[in-house]
Amino acid sequence: MKTLTIVLTDGPYISEHAEIACKLADEALKRYQVNIFLYLDAVHIPKRGQSASMFTSAGELFAGLAEKGAVIRACARCAAARGYLPEEGPAKENCEGYETGIKITSLYELSEMLRSSDRVISLSR
Repeated sequence: MKTLTIVLTDGPYISEHAEIACKLADEALKRYQVNIFLYLDAVHIPKRGQSASMFTSAGELFAGLAEKGAVIRACARCAAARGYLPEEGPAKENCEGYETGIKITSLYELSEMLRSSDRVISLSR
């Protein structure tokens, strides 16, 4: 099975990148393995309990992708810098503030995703 990796850098509701990535991934999951890596402010996307009044919750959209089989990972350093993980202490891949199925990992996993992908899409400003 071929693999598509999508890299996002923007947070939710700043641009349409999260929604575009979600639609691309949802369609691609019908035929491909899909990886999504959240970098920089994109680590805010899977935050649990978002209630953007004029938008669908980005966290719920990505939780739905994870449920369908997408591998979704967030950068550990970016998550720590934005308060999702302690900056020091033992590494913790599951974040209580995140939707189910989305894990925090290192950039080494991004490197592996890129190496094993047939196609890579990067959405950033």
